[in-house]
Amino acid sequence: MQLNVKNLAVALIAGCLVLPVAAQDKAEKAEKKAPKAAAAGSGRIVVNGVTIPASRVEALNKELSAQGQPETPERANAVKEELINREVLVQAASKRGLDKEPGVMAAMEMARQAVLVRALFEAEMKAHPITDDMLKQQYETFKTQMGANEYKVRHILVDKEEDAKAITADLAKGGDFAKIAKEKSKDPGSKDNGGDLDWGPSARYVKPFADAVTTLQKGQTTAAPVKTDFGWHVIRLDDSRPMKVPEFAEVKEQFRQRAQQQAIQRMVGDLRSKAKVEER
Repeated sequence: MQLNVKNLAVALIAGCLVLPVAAQDKAEKAEKKAPKAAAAGSGRIVVNGVTIPASRVEALNKELSAQGQPETPERANAVKEELINREVLVQAASKRGLDKEPGVMAAMEMARQAVLVRALFEAEMKAHPITDDMLKQQYETFKTQMGANEYKVRHILVDKEEDAKAITADLAKGGDFAKIAKEKSKDPGSKDNGGDLDWGPSARYVKPFADAVTTLQKGQTTAAPVKTDFGWHVIRLDDSRPMKVPEFAEVKEQFRQRAQQQAIQRMVGDLRSKAKVEER
């Protein structure tokens, strides 16, 4: 198996942090026996006269704890070895002048920016936390938008109204909906399935399409083509059933992630609107 330079660097940096399964089991048992195991960084680490700051040890320990790795003497030693390896490699790179190369300097600056941006996002979320009450309100809005029913729908999509009308007339004479969809629909996601869009709430569709779906009875096809930005649709309702919305507890974290993303987007948009941007 060949290992390119990039992968080799990753392997060197990450290698001592991933304990074998047996070692992890041993580490977890050790943690249970000695839950107050000393953290890495209790002693100074000096590499060729350069002291590795305790803040770097703490940062790496925090990252490992976030990944679920237990705090044990084995992990403390792995952190120490990892930071020594990094320092040795960084010193070697600096001696070769690699830290002064334009491409490397640009990459280092990009990494610095990424760390600062992440820190800003975390600070923003800490200053303006997303509360459970906010999430509950969004959930209730979501339930209302989903409606009381979900629908199993088929459609045939064409570019011209006259083509849609001709298809409607053909269906009225007993034409096979699925066959016509395969032959004439321009929707690549459903045509091979006979126009089948599967089950879903009306909210998944654009308004003209959704309005048409909710007015149909089971087995009924639209009497006139429906116009949307995608083209002209001939729609048939195969079936409907009560909508089962997931409980709040099941989707709360998904709503939290979305709310955080929206908050960050608002912050970015606000900062951009106030920024003076020039191209020279």
